[in-house]
Amino acid sequence: MSVEDGLWPTRRSAVLDWLATGVTHEPYLDDIFAELCNRLRASGMPLDRATLHLRTLHPQFGGATMRWNADTQALVFTTVDRDVWTRPAYFESPLYPLYEGELDGIRARLDLPVPEGAPVYGVYDDLREQGIVDYVALPMEFVSGTRHACTWGTRQPGGFTTQDLQTIADLLPVLAMMAEVRLNRRITKNLLEAYVGKRSGDRILNGDISRGSGETVTAAVWHCDLRGFSTLSERWPRDDVITSLNAYFDTMAAPVTREGGEILKFIGDAMLAIFPLDEACACERALRGAVEAEAGMAVLNEERRAAGQDELGFGLALHVGDVMWGNIGAERRLDFTVIGPAVNVASRLDGLSKELSRPLLVSGELAARCTCADAVLERIGSYPLRGIGREVEVFAPAADALQRLAALPRLELVDERSEA
Repeated sequence: MSVEDGLWPTRRSAVLDWLATGVTHEPYLDDIFAELCNRLRASGMPLDRATLHLRTLHPQFGGATMRWNADTQALVFTTVDRDVWTRPAYFESPLYPLYEGELDGIRARLDLPVPEGAPVYGVYDDLREQGIVDYVALPMEFVSGTRHACTWGTRQPGGFTTQDLQTIADLLPVLAMMAEVRLNRRITKNLLEAYVGKRSGDRILNGDISRGSGETVTAAVWHCDLRGFSTLSERWPRDDVITSLNAYFDTMAAPVTREGGEILKFIGDAMLAIFPLDEACACERALRGAVEAEAGMAVLNEERRAAGQDELGFGLALHVGDVMWGNIGAERRLDFTVIGPAVNVASRLDGLSKELSRPLLVSGELAARCTCADAVLERIGSYPLRGIGREVEVFAPAADALQRLAALPRLELVDERSEA
């Protein structure tokens, strides 16, 4: 049943009815907000510009802004940096008094002289250039106690009518509810992705949380660690250790993410990632990412030498095989990770790289599945691995592997849409 079916009594407006009951299955707040603005304008409100400003909890971003304008009837979604809340531009914007609870709303008639003592914000000049004559900024109160904001602007001579403002006031609590539900889910997804990886986070969010639950997948396994990290930790100041460790992980993680891999965990100075083979060209992507990571470490060490710092030694290994991917751990503290012989082989290969003085090693199993192996890798022999019970054929990248990869076709990843 829906309002459109005529089975529910109408409220104050058809737009409010739609916002209250018609967006239940719409996951994206930006779509909801754009449609809301279009419906308001179609209902007769002279809405020419609207924005939605949300603060969020994210390792990289401090929030997001959605801007709609009547000229295109489209919405532009942008993120803002975490340090945006420390910049002068924020303290001088209308958002500051709204977020901090100093004001419960701002209305500026931009076609009239500014009343004596009224605050003047830098955005007013930009709005006048767009022809906006009436600007309203309002806080949105969430159940969590946080404040967010929305703004509304019109070019209509004389500005918004009392009825227009009443319509916005009526919509605001429902809009806040719609936004909070979707923002909370987005924050949950952000944090899960940051701590356990995107695919693992999605599975947890979808209810895969029972200890022992999981699935067997075939995946390329990436295992890397720093060399001599214990010694460095004892010799260097704590902050230098953390800075160096983060620089190393940045260098390793970036190509994994870029190539569609899933970083599962950081274990001290080690990193474990997988490239499930249900994704196209997973082994090729893993190999490309590993070669790029090796090149990235060369650049990082060059920068460290120039700064008078010690180089960072590392080992990196790739293998492929079946792994159990799921919940493992104690009753009250679980880890969503992978286990299995393939992980063990990757870890032992990583150790072998130190013995062979080759920072990047690739198992014969992965090389056999990789269409670019002949162009990029060279066989260096077969070796027994501790605890594995068999010799493993081992390959390493050629000296000019990065250049060879650059000459090969590259399958581009399709970015998934971001949720507001």
